[in-house]
Amino acid sequence: MPRPVPPPDLSLIERALLPDRRQRIAALVPPSSAVRDYLPWDRLRFKEPPGDLTHEEWWWALRTRRAASARTLSGLLDTTGAPFSFTLPDRLLEDLDAITGAASGRITASEQVTNPATRDRYLVSSLMEEAIRSSQLEGAATTRRIAKEMIRQGRGPRDHSERMILNNYRAMQHIRELRDEPLSPGLVTELHRIVTDGTLRNSQAAGQLQSDDSKRVRVWSHTGEILHEPPPVAELPERLERLCRFANGASDDGYVPPVLRAVILHFMMGHDHYFEDGNGRTARAAFYWSMLRQGYWLTEFLTISTILKAAPAQYARAYVLTEQDGGDLTHFCLHQTGVLLRAIDNLHAYLDRKERELSSVRRELATAPGEFNHRQLALVEHARRTPGAFYSIESHRNSHAISIETARQDLMQLESKGLLARSKAGRRFIWSPTPDLERRVTDS
Repeated sequence: MPRPVPPPDLSLIERALLPDRRQRIAALVPPSSAVRDYLPWDRLRFKEPPGDLTHEEWWWALRTRRAASARTLSGLLDTTGAPFSFTLPDRLLEDLDAITGAASGRITASEQVTNPATRDRYLVSSLMEEAIRSSQLEGAATTRRIAKEMIRQGRGPRDHSERMILNNYRAMQHIRELRDEPLSPGLVTELHRIVTDGTLRNSQAAGQLQSDDSKRVRVWSHTGEILHEPPPVAELPERLERLCRFANGASDDGYVPPVLRAVILHFMMGHDHYFEDGNGRTARAAFYWSMLRQGYWLTEFLTISTILKAAPAQYARAYVLTEQDGGDLTHFCLHQTGVLLRAIDNLHAYLDRKERELSSVRRELATAPGEFNHRQLALVEHARRTPGAFYSIESHRNSHAISIETARQDLMQLESKGLLARSKAGRRFIWSPTPDLERRVTDS
């Protein structure tokens, strides 16, 4: 990612302004909250300024307005010791309202994720997708199909990439169990240990705060510029303690909207860079913990890393703009609320598509209404799309979070109806779609 053009020095602009010119600027620039596009300098400089203002004067006025309404987070500091802050422009408030409505249950969610009979299937799929994409963001090279097969079949990882993904999946499962626990340095290091187990060059670094300044990792642009240099390791224990207090709502920073509390937790873990490796995966896991703990239950069905992976430069840019613009977290918050809203849209599109696919299978099996349960219908639908697929008791169990006996009964019934054929692989039975599956479904 190229480094964004840094903004001009505000103090130099201010010294050049005469009193009457300041009044003129104030009359032309509206309050910060009323400006929908929260533009950074590198984009504002290409826009037309209001009235007769220069770009520099316009920037000075906007930054002055933003500073006047900023909320300072006294316990969260940048590498110079200055506190981070954020503002609440209209666009951010609109995003927060939309996320709260969609993710905390105030708006009716799809029955597929509220019905206990079907929700586990979608939950398992979402956990797998987030684990895969979050790992791919940090270099995992395994395809989605192979990674999902590994998790469903319950087999061990074959390489470093598969180990990263399986670790992430286990961490996401663990977060669901920890949602009611307060964040602590011990919980953070536990998450890191889970996501990095067996993937670090230095195996002793898993679950340990970094302690050697010479091994601190800087973030570089493609042109060789330093984009970010994390704080010294001596500061990390205290920084993490302060961050945990903030995440638990125990700091003295006043009211912080819950979604922003989760987003800022995500940012600070990436900014402080507590660990030798795996910081991004740990930060995103902590974000999910925070959202779930604060009642945003739909978050466990969302996959933010799918969107982040599609535009990694925008993800990095949001970090850099925050640091470049005097620690203004609003840039990162707007990026992340946009990501969350797209993730919510993606979830609903996915659920709609799956419902259409299952409805098609139900119609074609209509001569035997009620004979197949929702798990079996989902398997048949998958088998029609993936003729080379195979299924085991373990994979069916893992896909739907059911017991071994229930999984066995599902597969045996589909075999008895001629939709699956059983064979043996080593010591276990596997089932695959029959060669004439399409005809059997259509003729049922």
